[in-house]
Amino acid sequence: MKSKILDAVGISAAVLCLIHCIAFPLLMIIPLGISHNPYIDMAFLAIGAVVVYRVTKKMANRWLKLLFWTSIVLIAMSVLADFIFGIHMPFMYVGAAGLIAGHLINFKNHKH
Repeated sequence: MKSKILDAVGISAAVLCLIHCIAFPLLMIIPLGISHNPYIDMAFLAIGAVVVYRVTKKMANRWLKLLFWTSIVLIAMSVLADFIFGIHMPFMYVGAAGLIAGHLINFKNHKH
């Protein structure tokens, strides 16, 4: 049951992250006076990393575990590139999509 709740939190955070990553550049076109804050990306990364750690701690499925951790690494690479070089990399989109897919697969595989 606990893992199902973590999957629901993970799916929610990953979907919000993906919406943030897609919608924010579109909002930058409109002169609203908003600027990008990389700490929001760091918060999504931290939430995702904690949830993935807790979900994969006792997971037996190696492929699913690999999908989760690869997705977190891709998001981390994108966030670090933003902090260090000030550039946005498309790894964030792939990582968020990977987390969503992983959590949906994991949620579906639970015995209800």
